[in-house]
Amino acid sequence: MKPDVVQTLLPLALAFIMFYLGLTLVIGDFRQVAQRPKALLVGLVAQVLLVPLAGFAVASWSGLVPTMAVGLMVLAACPSGVSSGLLTHLARGDTALAISLTAVTSIAAVLTLPLVVGASFQFFMASQLAVQLPVEAMVKGIFILTTLPVFLGMVLRWRFAQRVMRVEPMIGKVTTTLFVLIVINTFWDQRQVLLDNLPLLGPAVLLLNVLILAGAYLLSLVNRLNRRDRIAVITECGLKNSALGIVVCLQWLQQPAMSAPSVVYALSMNAFALTFVVLMRKTTKL
Repeated sequence: MKPDVVQTLLPLALAFIMFYLGLTLVIGDFRQVAQRPKALLVGLVAQVLLVPLAGFAVASWSGLVPTMAVGLMVLAACPSGVSSGLLTHLARGDTALAISLTAVTSIAAVLTLPLVVGASFQFFMASQLAVQLPVEAMVKGIFILTTLPVFLGMVLRWRFAQRVMRVEPMIGKVTTTLFVLIVINTFWDQRQVLLDNLPLLGPAVLLLNVLILAGAYLLSLVNRLNRRDRIAVITECGLKNSALGIVVCLQWLQQPAMSAPSVVYALSMNAFALTFVVLMRKTTKL
């Protein structure tokens, strides 16, 4: 991948994707969820604690090389992907809860992502620190590329609601295309790394998928969330912002090989998500 693509196009694409998320949000979404804080709290605990713990367990026990282990933790530390709200809706879950969780975790990532990545970097690569983790640059970058675009999108939706609603479907298609291009571009650039590590990385990513979905389900069940809330929490945890994981590895860590787990996960998570949607629709009483 050419340096100008890494430095300019990928961050801009990510910012645009997060801007689209903001366009889908209104204050009413947060009001609805605020009336049921338990579901939101369970979702946040699952995203901020359960998913990174699952990532750490897989990275520690699967025999991944340190670079791949850190890359897996970068992915686990990322917030929900922008498509999670749509898939929650298709699965007949609580879309307002899903969108709120995506927004809150995206904002919280300014603090949580550098903390998880920094700790993982020290744990898995302490004896071979070839890169000084740029925490300050990561915090600023995550804010500029994720949090700020979300807020801008929300403001635009608030000021020009009718116009935004007319163009939202088209913008949604653009964001999906951008995400696919990011994954394909990174996959092609890191194809040799992927091929070299796929025998271990593939099963590790699949195991992470299973652990995240099972953990989110059990946490939701233990806390007696209703079915629609459970679906939202599970979907939010399972669909990670792989585009952000790729940008973190390429842009701030300057470790292209670390993006491999995010690429593989991007390919596998959608298969899991679509299967989950079909199961939920078949088992939901209309």
